[in-house]
Amino acid sequence: MDENEISKHVIGAAIEVHKYLGPGLLESVYQQCMIRELRLQAIRVDTELVLKGQYRMALA
Repeated sequence: MDENEISKHVIGAAIEVHKYLGPGLLESVYQQCMIRELRLQAIRVDTELVLKGQYRMALA
């Protein structure tokens, strides 16, 4: 799948979750529902990955 196809699935899943749950819930609730919705669409989803990065360099 290319980026455009993935984007369509993610946006579609977000719309479905929002239609079902509505506004006002905690982000963690929407996150779990998005994971479920994407997996129902046969999209592989990895969660809470550790990414390396730097925020601020230490001053010497």
